[in-house]
Amino acid sequence: MPHAQCPMPHAPCPMPHAQFLMLTFTQKQPPNPHAVVISTLSLTAEERTRSRHRLQMEDGQVVFLRLPRGTVLRDGDILVDETTNTLVRIVAKPEPVLTVFAKTTIDLLKAAYHLGNRHVAVEITPTYLRLSPDPVLQAMLEQLGVEIKEEISPFQPETGAYGHHHTTSELTH
Repeated sequence: MPHAQCPMPHAPCPMPHAQFLMLTFTQKQPPNPHAVVISTLSLTAEERTRSRHRLQMEDGQVVFLRLPRGTVLRDGDILVDETTNTLVRIVAKPEPVLTVFAKTTIDLLKAAYHLGNRHVAVEITPTYLRLSPDPVLQAMLEQLGVEIKEEISPFQPETGAYGHHHTTSELTH
């Protein structure tokens, strides 16, 4: 990645290899495979729910997120820096998960119902459910008769009916 220009352009730069520009990402754009990005930012599902955070990119550069509250980042989203319009691509970082399979669609739907009833973050697809490891939930799912596989995989849970994650108190006020 090219270094930022020295703040004293008409004098020899006292620190030629220093980066003077701290990237602060304040805007999210939808996935665009043609966007020219400077780097990728690999984040877990929990990290992708943080709207204000200090992070380190794969190249070691420290960056800041200052996104609108409630923003949830998805795999492929593009972040835009507030001053330079520099772009980075979000990547769903592989993390420990439980992947749930069922012999029938109705069994998978029952598992999804019981997980949703417990307000658990769940990735839902036509063939499997995915959630963060939890021994109590794993035991419940085993009692339902579904197959559970422990994996390291990108986790992209549903954001919910309100478009982003809420606490219970936010929903009741």
